[in-house]
Amino acid sequence: MPGLRTAALLAVALLAGCETSVPADADVELGGLPEPSRVPPAWTAEAVWYQVFPERFRNGDPANDPTPESMEGAWPQVGADSLRAAGWGPQGWTSDWYAQAGWEQALRPDDVYFTAQARRYGGDLQGVMDALPYLDSLGVNALYLNPVNDAPSLHKYDARAYHHVDPHFGPDPEGDREMIALEDPDSPETWSTTAADGLLLDLVEAVHQRGMRIVLDYSFNHTGTQFWAFQDVLDNGQASPYADWYAIDAWDDPATPADEFAYTGWAGVAELPEFRKVDLTGDVGAGAPLDGNLAAGPKDHALAVVLRWLDPDGDGDPADGVDGFRLDVAEQVPLGFWRDLRRVTKAVNPEAALIGEIWWQDWPETMSDPAPYLGDTFDSVMHYRPFRPLRQLLDPYGAQISPVDAAAEIGDLYAGLPASHLPSLMSMSGSHDTPRLATTMLNAGVPYKGEETPRNRTGYDISRPDAAAFQAARLFRLLQVTLPGAPQVYYGDEVGMWGADDPDNRKPMVWPDLDYAPETAMPDSTTRPPDRVAPDADLLAWTRRALALRRSHADLFARGTLTWQPTGDVLRFVRQSTGQAAVVVVNVSDGPQRVGVPAGARLALSVGPVPERVGGSATLAPHAGAVFLVGS
Repeated sequence: MPGLRTAALLAVALLAGCETSVPADADVELGGLPEPSRVPPAWTAEAVWYQVFPERFRNGDPANDPTPESMEGAWPQVGADSLRAAGWGPQGWTSDWYAQAGWEQALRPDDVYFTAQARRYGGDLQGVMDALPYLDSLGVNALYLNPVNDAPSLHKYDARAYHHVDPHFGPDPEGDREMIALEDPDSPETWSTTAADGLLLDLVEAVHQRGMRIVLDYSFNHTGTQFWAFQDVLDNGQASPYADWYAIDAWDDPATPADEFAYTGWAGVAELPEFRKVDLTGDVGAGAPLDGNLAAGPKDHALAVVLRWLDPDGDGDPADGVDGFRLDVAEQVPLGFWRDLRRVTKAVNPEAALIGEIWWQDWPETMSDPAPYLGDTFDSVMHYRPFRPLRQLLDPYGAQISPVDAAAEIGDLYAGLPASHLPSLMSMSGSHDTPRLATTMLNAGVPYKGEETPRNRTGYDISRPDAAAFQAARLFRLLQVTLPGAPQVYYGDEVGMWGADDPDNRKPMVWPDLDYAPETAMPDSTTRPPDRVAPDADLLAWTRRALALRRSHADLFARGTLTWQPTGDVLRFVRQSTGQAAVVVVNVSDGPQRVGVPAGARLALSVGPVPERVGGSATLAPHAGAVFLVGS
């Protein structure tokens, strides 16, 4: 039987219907590869996730900062010459977020939402490496990195190449570009290990040495226009060997003066050309045929990229590889592809986790049901759905729903999911696609419609959240670490960062060793009273305690039973496992509430004043919460 790496490579070839140099009995040996387990890896239930947006996390190496040329092809399509003429340079990490730099004013004055997309702050992999002691001390044990693949944008979902780390995330951008130019990107045997690739592998090793996991983010639904295959299509049209990779709507007719070339861009965005999808008969389907697949070319390439990072040295031991993948816009990609990807991934590393992004623009009013994607496709999804009832319940200016209704809604969400996967779902508290946790609590009375920024929603408050909003954010975290699902922290929320939706949720991380300018500017070029920007040391210390509680009682909170006991203005539930139990209570009213507490229970975590204990009860202050532990 071939080793895991060999088996997976053969599987790629067999799935693609390619000829290989494998002996004639290889099909029999492989048996089509064993069907992977439908049960998530055990570690995913005990994960405490931290999401890193690399370009905005920490600038560990200013010498590798992006250049205007490296941004060609990213929105906004300004062009390197125009940026240089305007005096473009890397943005000051500690500058006032809404204040336009000189180059921004020269390029598009009074339009910060345009120029902010052309900013680069210089965050890189060295910055993540340097921050590992901090992340370790925070209490997280699993890192989710937004894309690090080569791409011109700040977010990297517009890949220029999947199989390399962006050179400007590594120590030698110029040398990496020269090395990449010598490859055939369609032939994995020619792929080299650039300096940036090597730094990623060093980061993987350092993460593993700390007993942590790390997953990479890929979007296999679309690329950027600078992607090597799409560039070939632009150059050679229908004669390109990659002409059938993309969803081309019309080809240019050279006999006419007009350029008729047209293609499908994800969500209508021209910078993100979509791969072609096929249904089970091989016909091209509109959108994402549920039981179809990607076209053969992009499918094979994507699987090769996955293999590259699962077992980098190809020795059959995945210990030096990443621990899985977060997969972008997963519901836009046919299930057949995800099943192929799972089969190949698990052949290399059965413990690797596959996490799908299952939601859409109407979040949270209407979202896709993740249940069909759990089992033979993903081990987990980014679980946004409980956020809405919790936000409505914890509205610091008056609960919008009762604890009874919140418990019923969340209970129904849990009941509709496989019990085997519920503990492993990534329990979201916010992300690069939503307003930050404290900001969404500050605006809890504003129904969320998507892209909640002042440009789209009059009256949306972008100032520093008040004490009540931060209190509500702590209550959310208390519930997040005690309810089913693996809790996730979006970078900076633990130190009190605030911001509306994209791009305001992607501010540079606030570090204690840097001195930040106060926020006084507004996006319409007016000013506001200064908001001090600095880490909230008390919130950080409290978050450490909350995450420590989750990790020190992982079996209880990950796998224990859940019993809802809401009453009046108090959300109450009990988590129980062998020999231990937790009673969790949150008062959402404006007055004190008395709750029952088992005799001998000890206070493990609280938000607000420490509850006053009298006999078998405790008094919760308004908008306060507590976790009491019983047993070992």
